Amino acid sequence: MAQRRKIDRRSFLSGVGTAALAGTVGATSSTAGSIQSPPPQSGPYDFDTVYSRIGTNSSKWDRQIALYGREHIDVGMGTADQDFRSAPAITRAIKERAEHENYGYLTVPDSYLQSIVNWNHRRYDLQIDPDTIRHSAGVHPAIISTLRAFCPPRSKVLLLAPAYAGFYTDIRIVDTVAEESPLRLANGRYTIDFDDFERRIDHDVHAFILCNPHNPTGNVWSRDDLMRLGEICTRRRVVVLADEIHCDFVTAGSTYTPYASLDNEDIVHNSITYKSVSKSFNLSAMRCAYMFSSNREYLDRVDGPGQLRQSLNTLALVAAEAAYNECDDWLDQLVKYIDDTHTFTESFIRSNIPSIKFDKPEGTYLCWLDVSEALQKGPQTLPANSNEESTPESIFQQHLVEHANIHLNAGSSYGLGGSDRMRMNIATSRQLVELALNNLANALAVV
Repeated sequence: MAQRRKIDRRSFLSGVGTAALAGTVGATSSTAGSIQSPPPQSGPYDFDTVYSRIGTNSSKWDRQIALYGREHIDVGMGTADQDFRSAPAITRAIKERAEHENYGYLTVPDSYLQSIVNWNHRRYDLQIDPDTIRHSAGVHPAIISTLRAFCPPRSKVLLLAPAYAGFYTDIRIVDTVAEESPLRLANGRYTIDFDDFERRIDHDVHAFILCNPHNPTGNVWSRDDLMRLGEICTRRRVVVLADEIHCDFVTAGSTYTPYASLDNEDIVHNSITYKSVSKSFNLSAMRCAYMFSSNREYLDRVDGPGQLRQSLNTLALVAAEAAYNECDDWLDQLVKYIDDTHTFTESFIRSNIPSIKFDKPEGTYLCWLDVSEALQKGPQTLPANSNEESTPESIFQQHLVEHANIHLNAGSSYGLGGSDRMRMNIATSRQLVELALNNLANALAVV
């Protein structure tokens, strides 16, 4: 079995360091050995101490400060990344690699592929043939390459809406159009309208982007949900692009089911799955993602001329391999912390902010807030410096910046069903979440 290859500085300096990075991008399935058990960890880890990101060019913090002023940003809760320190094993691995002061072209080692195989088997009992793994600088480039391979210009791409705002950008980039199937909402919970979903499939629909867990609503789709979606898409010849980037964040009582683990081989064969360490271990700046499929023909289409250009950042690979090999316990503790923060947030809002409704999601570290009542009482006119096309949600977003000193995402960015909603990221110290909620409660109390 391929083991994680620790870069030894002395080996590099003695002239044999290149061997430590030996391997091939196209590792064969024979490289998959028995599944590694995660090594002992050194926790408990501290997620509660506030760790400032201000001054690091953070889009979540510094960009908002640049737009609105430091006095108006107590807590950045927009961009979907975390405010916690990285897992110690990741930082250690990066430092060890950086001691060899050369960053030339990288040959991807088998050990990196094995870390992906091991992680998915260990955590989710999912078998991945390492020969089917493709690399990408992010999930977005991978999805864009897939859409180009399967969707003719001006054709339609199916989404369950409201949907992650970035999908709409991906769809526009490849000159296709979003076809939105609205989720049903009852008693604060979203469900899939399967009849509507199938009605929207015609000869112009070639792909469906599935998000599981779903961003922004936080749904973790059940095995039955996935099977029904898969049966429809397979029968109607619509390829499923399964974005599972949030899969490691599932709240207590819910279960993430990998699309590639479904019992029907034909359904699985009609899909490509996209994953990354970026959400789980807060490594989005590293630009490191991967995709895989049991369908070699699909992979060949994505690999075709003008499609996916596989590439990996050297430090990203080192960080990702350390995360998957050494950081199970760190992530387990983080997921528990965020789950508890979700519980705290739901309780606080119900007790202190009657004009907002929030039900704890099944997954992600995002809160999908119903602000319809607050919007009715809130500002109805645009600030002088606002875009004339601003929505009620974006007006409310600016109102909260000015009066609650918090930055949330406007629900109108998430397509059909985003009206009257705001998205709030709670992947930060609970001290900051409490500060933000108190600010929100005080601001809305005087509206």
